[in-house]
Amino acid sequence: MKIIAVIPARYASTRFPAKLMQDLGGKTVILRTYEAATSTQLFDDVFVVTDSDLIYDEIVSHGGKAIKSIKEHESGSDRIAEAVENLDVDIVMNVQGDEPFIDIEPLAKVIEVFRNDLDQKVDLASLMREITNEADINNPNNVKVVVDQNGFALYFSRSVIPYPREKNVGVRYMQHIGIYAFRKQALLDFYSLPMQSLEASEKLEQLRYLEFGKRIKMVETSHVGIGIDTPEDLERARKMV
Repeated sequence: MKIIAVIPARYASTRFPAKLMQDLGGKTVILRTYEAATSTQLFDDVFVVTDSDLIYDEIVSHGGKAIKSIKEHESGSDRIAEAVENLDVDIVMNVQGDEPFIDIEPLAKVIEVFRNDLDQKVDLASLMREITNEADINNPNNVKVVVDQNGFALYFSRSVIPYPREKNVGVRYMQHIGIYAFRKQALLDFYSLPMQSLEASEKLEQLRYLEFGKRIKMVETSHVGIGIDTPEDLERARKMV
């Protein structure tokens, strides 16, 4: 089974333009992310896929591997699908370009899902963690997920799911952590399928997979990613480095 990591890297960012090219302890954010993914030794190959000549040159000039997007894309899945369409791979891991402090353990857990999936019933695997703080549960920026008895996703939402009409029934609220691994075919299928109303309403691309019958296996973790979404996040990251 050939497993690669792909790091989608847009130059533009609504909240923090050009954040991936910011300096983080003598290296750019995207270069640190690329090196961190490579150093896990979990992958047969690691690529950055980008719409930016600056980011492409940054990776290649440091001996890394990058792929330039040909088309404009609305989602990370679309960008990755275009990049891997002609690559001989089985599993594709989406690594976030703005998370340079990669934790090996949750990535390994997601990959293990496919190693154990002998009947190939899993199309995607992703992560979730329990949240208990009411503000976190109600925050629409925290995407929630509910799963069936076998850990497959039933639905993702920015709303509170399940709705707590009855208290004290043992409901756990699970936040989706946006690290994915895909079977290559699931990615290619996504690339050719149209956006439906649920995805358009919630602005969550994972709903397209569910709407078209793809099975998403969720893995519980205590991992909390350290993303760089604002200048303040970058300053905190610099102190960590």
